[in-house]
Formats: sequence, C-alpha cells, structure tokens
Amino acid sequence: MEGLMRKFNSFREFYPFYLEQHQDKVSRRLHFIGLLCAVIWMFYVLFSGAAYWNLLYSLLMGYGAGFIGHFFFEKNKPATFRYPLYSFAGDFTMMKDIFIGRIPF
Repeated sequence: MEGLMRKFNSFREFYPFYLEQHQDKVSRRLHFIGLLCAVIWMFYVLFSGAAYWNLLYSLLMGYGAGFIGHFFFEKNKPATFRYPLYSFAGDFTMMKDIFIGRIPF
C-alpha cells in the first residue's frame, strides 16, 4: 500500500512498483487478455463504421478484467486510481514484456 502513497516522478520510477502490483499469474493474464480484447474492439469500432459510443466497451473490457485481477487475485487496490497515465502506460509496457518473454504469462 505504501507505493500508492509515494510520489513517482517518472514512468521509469513507477514501472517497478507497477510490476510489484502484478505478481499473480492470473492477474497478469487477465490484464493481458483484457487489454488485447480492448485494443481489438477499439480497432473494430473505428474501422467498421460502428457508432463511436461502442468504444466505451473497450474500457469495460480492459479495466474490468484488470480490476477483477486486482480485487480477487492480487488483493490490492489498482494504481489506476492514483496514477492513471502511468498505469495505462504500465499496462501496455507489461503487455509488451509478456509478448517478448521478459515477464512470464
């Protein structure tokens, strides 16, 4: 919990804390799958001619899956509430790190 009270001055400082908050394998998988589905859905909406309000579903997919991971598996509070931009960047950075094998899926 102390990381949520800490002030991070850069994403480089924040990312190790972000990874500490995502140690559970199921939680990481939920983040990965939720973000992947959200990005796919976003592209579908943008290129299919669907109404733009459908983009809200991508938020539900990405954050919904991530919050389930935090509340039920990590048992911690998502850093998104205190560090929304760093957390958003952390989601994509962790996804990349999973893709390249730096972090186990």
